[in-house]
Amino acid sequence: MFEFLKEQIQVIKERDPAARTTLEIVLAYPGLHAILFHRVAHWLYKKSLVVIPRLISHLSRFLTGIEIHPGAQIGRRFFIDHGMGVVIGETTIIGDNVTLFQGVSLGGTGKEKGKRHPTIGNNVVIAAGAKVLGNITLGDNVKVGAGAVVLSSVPHDCTVVGVPGRIVVRDGKKVPPIDLEHADLPDPVAEMFDCFHRRLDRLENKLHDLEHQLEKEDVLKSL
Repeated sequence: MFEFLKEQIQVIKERDPAARTTLEIVLAYPGLHAILFHRVAHWLYKKSLVVIPRLISHLSRFLTGIEIHPGAQIGRRFFIDHGMGVVIGETTIIGDNVTLFQGVSLGGTGKEKGKRHPTIGNNVVIAAGAKVLGNITLGDNVKVGAGAVVLSSVPHDCTVVGVPGRIVVRDGKKVPPIDLEHADLPDPVAEMFDCFHRRLDRLENKLHDLEHQLEKEDVLKSL
């Protein structure tokens, strides 16, 4: 447990520029507290206990604003930044070096049984407010933009934005292992409006040229 705590503190120092001292992290980082609570609850959950792990999860949610079901499987060097409103479902599987921001939901889509929550690969960043729903898989090195709603699986080395989530980068530029620049992502909606605007400009120019040509023809006819 001491080694795990030491590793988690180092992860926070690496990924959060606001983290200044170890004491500050230990006392005032709800993401760290939620992960520690979950480790205990998950260990008890694997012992076929039900009520006690759920009570620990409930206490953790009350204290941190982060809800992690005791059944969720979480890899090493997991980081929750800020964390308020994060929800992680029972059958969620999370790989190593994953970063979640506030308001992220790794949830289901209905009342189906069995595996009903996402599987998240290694080195994944899921930005604020994003929803990843259902028994889908996000490959390694995937970035999910803020507010995206992802309902289908995403291959390795992709960037997903929008509602519903759309892949906007695939293999063209490989995502670095831990890339927190999730605010600098393509906006397909803005690109679409830019395309419409350029097309409208071309049509207006053609119409202007046509009107000018007709005016010339009218002048020639009058002569």
